[in-house]
Amino acid sequence: MTYDLLIGDRSYSSWSLRGWLLFSKFGIPVNIQDTRLYEPQFLEDLKRFSPARSVPVMRLPGGQIVMDTAAIAETLAERHPDAGFWPEDGNARAFARSITAEMHSGFMALRGTFPMNLRHRFVDVPVPEDVSKDLTRIELIWSEARKLSDGSGPWLFGRYSVADAFFAPVATRMITYGLPASPEAEAYLQATISDPLFNDWRDRGLKDAPQSEYDMPWAQIPWPDVT
Repeated sequence: MTYDLLIGDRSYSSWSLRGWLLFSKFGIPVNIQDTRLYEPQFLEDLKRFSPARSVPVMRLPGGQIVMDTAAIAETLAERHPDAGFWPEDGNARAFARSITAEMHSGFMALRGTFPMNLRHRFVDVPVPEDVSKDLTRIELIWSEARKLSDGSGPWLFGRYSVADAFFAPVATRMITYGLPASPEAEAYLQATISDPLFNDWRDRGLKDAPQSEYDMPWAQIPWPDVT
């Protein structure tokens, strides 16, 4: 018996992407169940994962429901201690947990103004001042994370961790809306969208019908070629 994970639209549901990455990037077997946001079936699908009110939501092999991506991350890390969910170094691990928590509860200007959209890339997008402040903060903590990197890869702490899963939708937003990024941040954005597992996620999402709620008024250009 394995885990069950209910996720929303792959093109738009940023928290679903995070939840899925927590399984796929760490090799944890899972039975994925899909639902569509803003459609009547969404509430029906959630009933199978009661008392959850949002996606993603996980069912443990024993039947217990785990809600919220932070809880999913901690539960999986506890149940699979050898999977490497957090950096091995104690200082890096502490900071990884810190910035993951900040991502979970913060950056509301960026998240509210620019929802995740993996179907399009926009140009000439105005960036409000409060979003610019979020971007400055993100660049700062990414830079601090790289100082603690073990040098084993392109991710925030070298090897992939929960922090990268939580910041993946932020990286895609910066690509989607052409938001400003330093060369160091740009390298991290490219690592995120070049990852084969992310591209599998995005390709599957493109097969679904688009959601008009995510239409934007700006001109579009093609998604970056990462082949």
